[in-house]
Amino acid sequence: MDQAALDRIDLKIVEELRVDGRLSINELARRVGLSKTPCQARLKRLIADGVIRGFRAVVDPQKLGLAHIAFTQVKLSDTREKALDAFRRAVLQVEEVEECHMIASNFDYLLKIRTADILAYRRVLGERISSLPNVASTSTYVAMETIIEHGA
Repeated sequence: MDQAALDRIDLKIVEELRVDGRLSINELARRVGLSKTPCQARLKRLIADGVIRGFRAVVDPQKLGLAHIAFTQVKLSDTREKALDAFRRAVLQVEEVEECHMIASNFDYLLKIRTADILAYRRVLGERISSLPNVASTSTYVAMETIIEHGA
Protein backbone atom coordinates (compact mmCIF):
# COMPACT_ATOMS: atom_id res chain seq x y z
CA MET A 1 0.00 0.00 0.00
CA ASP A 2 1.41 3.40 -0.93
CA GLN A 3 0.77 6.70 0.81
CA ALA A 4 -1.63 7.78 -1.95
CA ALA A 5 -3.96 4.94 -0.91
CA LEU A 6 -4.07 6.22 2.67
CA ASP A 7 -6.77 8.74 3.44
CA ARG A 8 -6.57 11.47 6.09
CA ILE A 9 -8.09 9.20 8.76
CA ASP A 10 -5.53 6.45 8.08
CA LEU A 11 -2.75 9.04 8.32
CA LYS A 12 -4.23 10.37 11.57
CA ILE A 13 -4.34 6.84 13.03
CA VAL A 14 -0.70 6.32 12.10
CA GLU A 15 0.33 9.67 13.58
CA GLU A 16 -1.55 9.11 16.84
CA LEU A 17 0.07 5.69 17.25
CA ARG A 18 3.52 7.07 16.43
CA VAL A 19 3.11 9.45 19.35
CA ASP A 20 1.59 6.85 21.71
CA GLY A 21 1.49 3.22 20.60
CA ARG A 22 -0.31 2.23 23.79
CA LEU A 23 -3.54 4.09 23.03
CA SER A 24 -6.64 2.02 23.64
CA ILE A 25 -8.81 1.46 20.59
CA ASN A 26 -11.51 3.57 22.24
CA GLU A 27 -9.15 6.53 22.74
CA LEU A 28 -7.68 6.13 19.25
CA ALA A 29 -11.18 6.11 17.75
CA ARG A 30 -12.10 9.25 19.70
CA ARG A 31 -8.97 11.08 18.56
CA VAL A 32 -9.50 10.28 14.87
CA GLY A 33 -13.26 10.87 14.92
CA LEU A 34 -14.52 7.33 14.36
CA SER A 35 -16.46 4.82 16.39
CA LYS A 36 -14.61 1.81 17.78
CA THR A 37 -15.51 -0.79 15.11
CA PRO A 38 -14.45 1.14 11.98
CA CYS A 39 -11.32 2.37 13.75
CA GLN A 40 -10.41 -1.19 14.70
CA ALA A 41 -11.00 -2.34 11.10
CA ARG A 42 -8.74 0.40 9.74
CA LEU A 43 -6.05 -0.42 12.29
CA LYS A 44 -6.15 -4.12 11.33
CA ARG A 45 -5.88 -3.17 7.64
CA LEU A 46 -2.95 -0.84 8.29
CA ILE A 47 -1.18 -3.68 10.13
CA ALA A 48 -2.05 -6.29 7.47
CA ASP A 49 -0.86 -3.97 4.67
CA GLY A 50 2.45 -3.39 6.47
CA VAL A 51 1.92 0.32 7.02
CA ILE A 52 2.20 -0.35 10.75
CA ARG A 53 4.95 -2.93 11.18
CA GLY A 54 4.67 -3.42 14.92
CA PHE A 55 4.62 -1.89 18.35
CA ARG A 56 7.56 -1.63 20.70
CA ALA A 57 8.79 -0.06 23.89
CA VAL A 58 11.06 2.95 23.42
CA VAL A 59 13.88 2.52 25.92
CA ASP A 60 16.67 4.76 27.11
CA PRO A 61 19.87 3.06 25.89
CA GLN A 62 21.99 4.89 28.48
CA LYS A 63 19.93 3.38 31.30
CA LEU A 64 20.69 -0.03 29.77
CA GLY A 65 24.41 0.74 29.85
CA LEU A 66 24.63 1.36 26.10
CA ALA A 67 25.82 4.96 25.93
CA HIS A 68 28.48 4.59 23.21
CA ILE A 69 27.42 5.20 19.61
CA ALA A 70 29.72 4.70 16.65
CA PHE A 71 29.00 5.09 12.97
CA THR A 72 31.04 2.70 10.89
CA GLN A 73 31.61 2.96 7.17
CA VAL A 74 32.06 -0.46 5.58
CA LYS A 75 33.66 -0.99 2.19
CA LEU A 76 33.20 -4.41 0.62
CA SER A 77 35.71 -6.23 -1.55
CA ASP A 78 32.92 -7.52 -3.79
CA THR A 79 29.66 -5.74 -4.60
CA ARG A 80 28.00 -8.31 -6.79
CA GLU A 81 24.51 -9.24 -5.61
CA LYS A 82 25.58 -12.55 -4.06
CA ALA A 83 28.23 -10.77 -1.95
CA LEU A 84 25.82 -8.02 -0.93
CA ASP A 85 23.27 -10.61 0.11
CA ALA A 86 25.83 -12.50 2.19
CA PHE A 87 26.79 -9.27 3.98
CA ARG A 88 23.13 -8.34 4.59
CA ARG A 89 22.31 -11.71 6.11
CA ALA A 90 25.40 -11.71 8.33
CA VAL A 91 25.06 -8.14 9.62
CA LEU A 92 21.56 -8.96 10.88
CA GLN A 93 23.21 -11.35 13.35
CA VAL A 94 25.30 -8.63 15.03
CA GLU A 95 23.07 -7.45 17.86
CA GLU A 96 25.09 -4.29 18.46
CA VAL A 97 24.24 -3.02 14.97
CA GLU A 98 21.25 -0.76 15.50
CA GLU A 99 20.99 0.41 11.88
CA CYS A 100 22.51 -0.62 8.57
CA HIS A 101 22.13 1.43 5.40
CA MET A 102 23.48 0.81 1.90
CA ILE A 103 25.07 4.08 0.82
CA ALA A 104 25.76 5.61 -2.59
CA SER A 105 29.31 6.78 -1.87
CA ASN A 106 32.92 5.63 -1.89
CA PHE A 107 31.94 3.03 0.73
CA ASP A 108 29.07 0.55 0.67
CA TYR A 109 27.33 0.47 4.06
CA LEU A 110 26.93 2.76 7.03
CA LEU A 111 26.30 1.04 10.36
CA LYS A 112 25.09 2.57 13.61
CA ILE A 113 26.59 0.51 16.40
CA ARG A 114 25.66 0.91 20.05
CA THR A 115 27.83 -0.51 22.83
CA ALA A 116 28.66 0.15 26.47
CA ASP A 117 31.96 1.90 25.76
CA ILE A 118 34.85 2.24 23.32
CA LEU A 119 36.42 -1.03 24.46
CA ALA A 120 33.23 -2.94 23.75
CA TYR A 121 33.00 -1.21 20.37
CA ARG A 122 36.58 -2.19 19.59
CA ARG A 123 35.73 -5.84 20.28
CA VAL A 124 32.60 -5.70 18.11
CA LEU A 125 34.53 -4.06 15.28
CA GLY A 126 37.50 -6.41 15.49
CA GLU A 127 35.68 -9.68 16.10
CA ARG A 128 32.30 -9.22 14.41
CA ILE A 129 32.17 -6.40 11.86
CA SER A 130 35.59 -6.96 10.29
CA SER A 131 34.85 -10.66 9.86
CA LEU A 132 31.54 -10.17 8.06
CA PRO A 133 31.50 -11.53 4.49
CA ASN A 134 33.45 -9.45 1.96
CA VAL A 135 34.45 -6.63 4.35
CA ALA A 136 37.56 -5.01 2.89
CA SER A 137 37.84 -2.00 5.20
CA THR A 138 36.05 0.04 7.83
CA SER A 139 36.21 3.58 9.12
CA THR A 140 34.69 4.71 12.41
CA TYR A 141 33.14 7.96 13.60
CA VAL A 142 32.28 8.18 17.30
CA ALA A 143 29.28 10.26 18.38
CA MET A 144 30.21 12.73 21.06
CA GLU A 145 26.68 14.00 21.68
CA THR A 146 23.25 13.04 20.41
CA ILE A 147 21.03 15.98 19.58
CA ILE A 148 18.06 14.10 18.13
CA GLU A 149 17.44 10.40 17.82
CA HIS A 150 14.12 9.02 16.68
CA GLY A 151 13.00 5.83 18.31
CA ALA A 152 15.11 6.36 21.41
